[in-house]
Amino acid sequence: MEGSKEFLYPVKWLSKASAGDRVASELRMRIISGMIESGTILSENKLAADFGVSRSPVREALKILAAENIIRLERMGAVVIGLTEKKYAEIYDVRILIETFVFERLVKVPTNELVMELSKILEMMKVSIKYRDADEFSYQDVLFHETIIRSINHSYILMIWDNLKPVMESLILLSMHNRIKEKYEDFTRVLHNHQLYIDAIQTKDRELMIKSLHVNFDDVQEEVEVLWMSQQMLSKGVGQEND
Repeated sequence: MEGSKEFLYPVKWLSKASAGDRVASELRMRIISGMIESGTILSENKLAADFGVSRSPVREALKILAAENIIRLERMGAVVIGLTEKKYAEIYDVRILIETFVFERLVKVPTNELVMELSKILEMMKVSIKYRDADEFSYQDVLFHETIIRSINHSYILMIWDNLKPVMESLILLSMHNRIKEKYEDFTRVLHNHQLYIDAIQTKDRELMIKSLHVNFDDVQEEVEVLWMSQQMLSKGVGQEND
């Protein structure tokens, strides 16, 4: 993707991805961030030139994004739909449903190995915050929750998670970059919230798990609302410049 000058999606995460996945990952970030506004018409030829690839990977990328319902494919190209505030909230509703279900399975099985693995990931999250590395923190944050979900070996729950992950990952990346710049001190609370998860899984305490879910997701939801407002301000700013 030599033609793109500025990347929002971490390039180091794409080393094993297909060209279509690489284009989709970056386009998704630009759409969710508001850099590409809702209603924008995407041209295969222009995208191929911008990303320094042939039209085939662009078509693959557009099919991926259409399946995620953030663009609409049309005969002459694709129209950006984007994500509404309601869709943002619904993503986190599904996450709460998934992780509540997973916890109910975990209370019935040994969790020592899972607790150890989550503790290691939490340490990596702490290191990434120490060095103000939003990309690495986001990677470890997603890995933390994915490790919990994968631990119950439920194929259909995992399928839902895999479908949700690309958009959710983009939201987390954008929100964590914003938080490191604007509210770095909040990470003390974020790390504490993840420790609550570990404690709840270790003790199999349903009440603590409910608490950990709500403090974590309420915190994330607040950050999503900040991202949403930032999008609206960006869109208004672009509109005013074009007037």
